[in-house]
Amino acid sequence: MPIQILPPRLANQIAAGEVVERPASVVKELLENSLDAGATRIQIDILRGGHQLIRIRDNGCGVEKEQLTLALSRHATSKVSTLDDLEAITSMGFRGEALASISSVSRLIFTSRSAEQSEAWAAKAEGRDMAVELLPASHPQGTTVEVADLFFNTPARRRFLRTEKTEFNHIDEVVKRIGLARQDVSITLTHNGKPVRQFRSGDSDVALGKRLQVVFGQKFLAQAIQVKAQHHDMQIRGWLAHPQACKPSHDYQYCYVNGRVMRDKLINHAVRQAYDELLPADLQPVFLLYFDIDPRQVDVNVHPAKHEVRFHQSRLVHDYIYQVLHQALNEGLNWGEIAAPETLPQSVVADSSGSSPSFAAEAKTETSNDAGYQPPALRIAEPQSASYDGRARHAPSTYRGQGAVEPAAAAAYSQLMTVPADDSAATPVLSGDQSTDLQWLAIHQQHYLLFRDDGQLYLAALIPAYQQRIQCALIADVADGIVAQPLLLPVSFSLSDELVHAAQHHEALLTQLGLQMAQPKRGKLILKTIPARLRQVSWSTIIPPLLEFLSQNAEVTLSQLVKWLAMPLATAQQTQSLAQLQHWLQEVLPSNEIDSLLRNNSIEIGLNSAMAELSNRYPEHHEH
Repeated sequence: MPIQILPPRLANQIAAGEVVERPASVVKELLENSLDAGATRIQIDILRGGHQLIRIRDNGCGVEKEQLTLALSRHATSKVSTLDDLEAITSMGFRGEALASISSVSRLIFTSRSAEQSEAWAAKAEGRDMAVELLPASHPQGTTVEVADLFFNTPARRRFLRTEKTEFNHIDEVVKRIGLARQDVSITLTHNGKPVRQFRSGDSDVALGKRLQVVFGQKFLAQAIQVKAQHHDMQIRGWLAHPQACKPSHDYQYCYVNGRVMRDKLINHAVRQAYDELLPADLQPVFLLYFDIDPRQVDVNVHPAKHEVRFHQSRLVHDYIYQVLHQALNEGLNWGEIAAPETLPQSVVADSSGSSPSFAAEAKTETSNDAGYQPPALRIAEPQSASYDGRARHAPSTYRGQGAVEPAAAAAYSQLMTVPADDSAATPVLSGDQSTDLQWLAIHQQHYLLFRDDGQLYLAALIPAYQQRIQCALIADVADGIVAQPLLLPVSFSLSDELVHAAQHHEALLTQLGLQMAQPKRGKLILKTIPARLRQVSWSTIIPPLLEFLSQNAEVTLSQLVKWLAMPLATAQQTQSLAQLQHWLQEVLPSNEIDSLLRNNSIEIGLNSAMAELSNRYPEHHEH
């Protein structure tokens, strides 16, 4: 078959396959056009789930008579005209394909009047020949688009439409998503002549509060954690559901990029990662997030239906969103309620831009001692994945630009906290011929080791061994000079005067460890840098008890501080195999010291009494 240019009608129907998936796709495209036209009131009328009719009326700027026919042409738009416009898109629509694609698979009437015109005009087009007929009409300023008999000329696609109820539910979801994005616009939705949904415009906070209650319900509002943060040209705000209010489906995940409804994989991955420790695999986060960024830093022209975007600095965006949400969840869930906006009086707010929950000065933190292991009540964030597919789980990411980390420092956290995955790197300790005198048998629940010594079985706590190993590694780092990494999002603390004084008194000691703090005003501290090795640690939960420890000890040496810090890090450590454990410990600890640690923190398992019980239970076997 020879190469040929496609006829306009066929080209438009192919384009319609990308843009018009179902009636809800038509509603989305037309609503975005209304918003771009500056509408403040939008009326949506649906008949039979959109199969029979979709009518959308707005009070926007309208279209002049001379441009009505052109508006139904393919690649015709008033929103972009140059390549520079395409690289910094601020409008909802920009492709110039929506009206042409819709009219190619429906009977479309486009009626409009601009402020400069005294009368309205209607452009009619039917899918088969795409001819546009222009007629006078009666209409106030604004535009009405009627889409009748969708897919009437493509029966194969019409057969794929679902029931009226199902298709209308998809339309309702589109209206809800756009309604949450624009609280300044009044939106009314009817189905078969009956009012179904009405979003009244008004003050931004009040209108949003009412729409949140309609979409998410009162339970979400009662426990929601509000997020608000800004870093240079990136701003994020919204609400995160309490883990107990999360759902088994993705239906309650609402995300907006520069006001545009998105289902972006990168953002969803960052949100899921922030919830990682809090949710089982069968539950999905519930959230409403607004992410704003310089339009020149995001490409919205990557999906025909504009569902996805591409960020020029995707790693930076991912890490920023993860860090903001992770901090908000830790603060909101661990340290109680904070004052919330007037419209949402029961919400918990974690404001990363400056206000953080206060920490009780009377809270006591247990420190390690030689008598035994007493872990502090801290939640330490495990190392997060640097890739989006779950591989390289312990590899930390690095930022480009501000806060960039040298490659050696960026990988240091993995070297400190990760046991090698390659079993061939170490010889399993399964016999007395190895370097240790103990015979290691099995690891139980990550933190316990079953071993045999001189014919007896023992169960040892591994936490002290973890702590000693991490402590030695940190001391070695201090000797070489710890690399401090600036935080992408500085962490703010509201503290008692006693804890602020402790931070000031031990400023030189903390700086030597890589922790730099500033005091913008009374009762406030801002954490600006952290040790590069420990960038994945949840510092929002460590700093208050750390300052409590320092306030109780006027004179603290660096080794004492490192010993204290090794405790929560050891609590987070996990081990998968005997070979990995041996290799990891022997990197910094001699074998005799490892044996001593295990013996001093173990209990004997009653092997003799167990054998005696079995002998009594089966005497005939014992006789033979």
